[in-house]
Amino acid sequence: MNTAKRAKCGMRILTGVCLFALLFSLISLIVTKFVYDSQFPRYDRHDETVMAGLRYADLAEAYPRQLFTFPSAANQLQGYLYGQGQDRGLVVVAHGIGGGADSYLPQITWFVDQGWRVLAFDATGSFDSEGRTTRGFPQVLLDLDALLTYISAQEDLSGLPLLLFGHSWGGYAVANILHFGHDVQGVVSVAGANSAHGMILEQGHNLMGPFIYMQAPYLWLYQRIMFGTAASLSADDAIRNTEVPVLLIHGTQDEMVQYTGSSIVAAVRQDPPAHVRLLIRDLPGRNGHNNLFRSTEALAYIEQVNQEYRELYEQYEQNIPYAVRQAFYATVDRARAQDLDETIMAEIHAFYLDCLNRH
Repeated sequence: MNTAKRAKCGMRILTGVCLFALLFSLISLIVTKFVYDSQFPRYDRHDETVMAGLRYADLAEAYPRQLFTFPSAANQLQGYLYGQGQDRGLVVVAHGIGGGADSYLPQITWFVDQGWRVLAFDATGSFDSEGRTTRGFPQVLLDLDALLTYISAQEDLSGLPLLLFGHSWGGYAVANILHFGHDVQGVVSVAGANSAHGMILEQGHNLMGPFIYMQAPYLWLYQRIMFGTAASLSADDAIRNTEVPVLLIHGTQDEMVQYTGSSIVAAVRQDPPAHVRLLIRDLPGRNGHNNLFRSTEALAYIEQVNQEYRELYEQYEQNIPYAVRQAFYATVDRARAQDLDETIMAEIHAFYLDCLNRH
């Protein structure tokens, strides 16, 4: 084959490779968008008649709250302020994905009982806030930034010491918000992911196996297009570049944010800064993602309720009528099922007091 023919053949091969790469990238971006968006739908309020969570309607008299809205990009988000008149400090609560502010009523009311003013909110696409979807993992960070900016402009709130509490999605947000320069006195991050990208890869591996790593560049690009630099932030960097005290709480058997994987704890525990405290939960039944806060009594009661529900499930051949489910949950003692572990809550309370004593 002469030189001209070899060159022509080489160009065809190169063109073919480039076209294949372009086609693969295009398909990968489409697949990435479809899979990513499907993981972040809108989450409306749960049907409280068929679940065992606390209901604000049952608590309203003892814990009155003030409703307000604030803007986050194009959406108006719903906020809730408790403990009006209490001036020890303002605890801002950031919820996990799939829930809303009321999903943390046990913790909110506990903080109020200790004399804190408490502010919680529904993130974009969650419960009573606007938004067709929750958009993506970094969205809660942008929402929290919008909320803290709103707080700084409120005369009755801006003068209070600001303390943050977040679980899961919210745990990621309250740690990463330290990148944004707000005047925060202390952070409690529970079961939080270190970065949006790390969390997406970990969850993607559960869905797609090793194939997810071929899509990693496209996931990174898609999040970057949607959220800008916020998509690339990590809690580890935020924590190490500030002196704000941080308490990290994580369970060793967390099934959602893996203790040795995407968690903030995994990123910092080998060399934790002096202003970081670690609280590692390794007690059976209280070392997962959603059971960290439950008391021993609550866990025993929940097991009893679950056993009774399983019997009902079998009785109706795996198709319990809606009215029967409502009747069943009407008998559940919600306060007992959501009873908090006083030890862990007392540690958080003491941590917040220490944060105030530093100033």
